[in-house]
Amino acid sequence: MQTHIHFENRKSVDYTIYIDEMEKMHFDTKVAIVTNPKVAGLHLSKLLEKISAKELYIITVKDGENYKNQESLDYILENLFNHRFDRNSLLIAFGGGVVGDMTGFAASVFQRGIDFIQIPTTLLSQVDASVGGKTGINNRFGKNLIGAFYQPKAVYIETEFLKTLPEREFGAGVAEIVKMAVTFDADFFQFLEYADLHQQSDLAAAIRKSVETKAKVVGEDEKEKGIRAVLNYGHTFAHVIENITGYSRYLHGEAVAIGMVMANRLAQRLGFLDDEEALRIQKVLERYHLPVSFKIEDPERFYDAFFLDKKSENETIKFILPYHIGGYEMVRGVDRALVLSVLREFDSED
Repeated sequence: MQTHIHFENRKSVDYTIYIDEMEKMHFDTKVAIVTNPKVAGLHLSKLLEKISAKELYIITVKDGENYKNQESLDYILENLFNHRFDRNSLLIAFGGGVVGDMTGFAASVFQRGIDFIQIPTTLLSQVDASVGGKTGINNRFGKNLIGAFYQPKAVYIETEFLKTLPEREFGAGVAEIVKMAVTFDADFFQFLEYADLHQQSDLAAAIRKSVETKAKVVGEDEKEKGIRAVLNYGHTFAHVIENITGYSRYLHGEAVAIGMVMANRLAQRLGFLDDEEALRIQKVLERYHLPVSFKIEDPERFYDAFFLDKKSENETIKFILPYHIGGYEMVRGVDRALVLSVLREFDSED
């Protein structure tokens, strides 16, 4: 199956997302596969059966969100310089969202930009992170605050790689699937309520629908000036949670699950979401063992951290909230006291 991203503004080149259609590929140039030890141990030999090049190198970076930083980026770039890569060379991101984000960013800045391909190996990266060209690294101020919009030349999604995925990683990907269903497609959400994503047919359908949704949104709004911001439902809260916990307590999708619950609580207070709808969303998340609570020790500090997020502008926080199930609201200027009162509801949770 193939899905195409067509950019309406024509500023970026269209590309194709292939699902379970990766054939053997030869590149008449230097190629570096960027991966991590875990993915390399499980799947690199399979990938090498598909990839050949004039010169082929493997760059292995440390595994985990806390290594998505300047040091890891420098390590990738130094390897490229040491092997005398040039503007005709190619990078292949082979791993989850962390590898994909760093590889894409390295490609965007090496000699002002070289080509890269995404081959995601986690459910989260297959349905979300690998599609759309968001690249970057974290720093002490927050998540993905250094980066660029830089589109891959192609994305190859192979569901075979998911067979070795740990349950927590699988759940983290489900969170991103739920995110898109809640804000864009009530029928898709209803499908998720009754589906079992551990069954191959249901999983394949969910991946296909998620990728189609993401591709359509990105094609309309590549640089997140409008509708693409809706894909950040749950993320405004999640990025603060990740930063507070040092990117080590939760997987990204787990933090997003908690963030959706928090966003839902605010949506309920604003009259966008009723109690039954919020419970339906939470039940789907809980079915895949995702966390739905978090103890906020200092609500004031948590609130202030919102302003370090990329989605805050002119000292105003933009919240992406569900409007019932299947719709959304982008809200600015929510009263500080109201937001703090929602955060304080979580100061006794854990």
